[in-house]
Amino acid sequence: MPEKLIYMDNSATSPVNPEVLEAMLPYFNEEYGNASTLYTLGVEAKKAVDKARQQVAELINAEVDEITFTSGGSESDNMIIKGVALKEKQKATEENPRNHIITSTIEHPAVLETCKFLEKFGYEVTYLPVGESGIIDLEDLENAIKDSTILISIMHSNNEIGSIQPTKEIGEIAHKHDVLFHSDAVQSAGKIPVDVKDQNIDLLSISAHKINGPKGVGAVYIKKGVYLEVLIHGGGQEKGLRSGTENVPGIVGLGKAAEIAKNNLKENMEHNRQIRDELIEKVTSTIKDSYVNGSLENRLPNNVHFRFSGIEGESLILRLDKKGINGATGSACSTHDLKGSHVLAAIGIKPALSHGSLRLSIGPENNIEDVDYIVESISEVVSYLRNISPLWDNKTDTYIGDMFEKEVDEEDLDRY
Repeated sequence: MPEKLIYMDNSATSPVNPEVLEAMLPYFNEEYGNASTLYTLGVEAKKAVDKARQQVAELINAEVDEITFTSGGSESDNMIIKGVALKEKQKATEENPRNHIITSTIEHPAVLETCKFLEKFGYEVTYLPVGESGIIDLEDLENAIKDSTILISIMHSNNEIGSIQPTKEIGEIAHKHDVLFHSDAVQSAGKIPVDVKDQNIDLLSISAHKINGPKGVGAVYIKKGVYLEVLIHGGGQEKGLRSGTENVPGIVGLGKAAEIAKNNLKENMEHNRQIRDELIEKVTSTIKDSYVNGSLENRLPNNVHFRFSGIEGESLILRLDKKGINGATGSACSTHDLKGSHVLAAIGIKPALSHGSLRLSIGPENNIEDVDYIVESISEVVSYLRNISPLWDNKTDTYIGDMFEKEVDEEDLDRY
């Protein structure tokens, strides 16, 4: 076992804040009531849920009754996209099928796979490309809107490369054309300012375990006047939008995590940005042929995504783990998938190079004092892996993978 653990995969999940755990514990044993019952235990549980709803609303500048609790980000995305699609389909006419959705090529699978599912049932989806920074072109977005467009779903920030989208401008375009705007803010809420009113957002997805809360709980913001078709039927909990007994401990944990994130937002942003920028400067200046994927300016303060020519990212992760450093090759949702990252493919990085990537995502528990050890460890492992790589010429100390790389078409990308 390594002497110390430096956890830098907070975009995958984050450790539960001790204050969050303390807030949750009573609702496992002492205050164990069902929030839908009328006796005192149930009433106290309902009060706890209501308090959490207020805390989440304040994090994103929403109204209390605009927050609905879910099991996490993936359910939130599904609930919103399918809910809008089914509700709007009821308004369809022969002239206007109301079946067109716009999203981007770098969305989380919870959005992309939901859109692909809807295509099976006659919905039309436009997947907007992104530039090398991972940001959509607003002109492309506006040109893609049709009379039949019902929803624009563009993530607030990317879970792999941290690129932040111009949500305010996207919302302005959507509303100009009377189209709803949904943003997956799972990586943004609690990390950077998210204001649904200022940023013209109608629907939003968030998750607790990305902000030092518990796994298995999240929320959706649904603007007043926006209606979804209900997907989960039963007891009518959450104003009938999401039936099922409320996960009171989890909801309390999400609420407390949201409160802490809001109160510490500026301090944490500066802390994360300082470590991120130090990592970028030292890694790129120390290791030859090392690059940062995504935008340097419009990126999450806690995200840095490196690319190293001539190595395999999985080997890099495993060898860093032996040194006590936890990072990722990309999204945790695709860690066990040998295909190349769809996000890196979308920003124009060839598969052989995308496999040599490392995502480090910073949290409050990380320290600037650890940066030198992290950089030294990465440098040592990259050097070792290049020495045994057929894509690296050790005599000239250069990457030679380009001579084996072919131009890839869509069929090739599907295999990675």
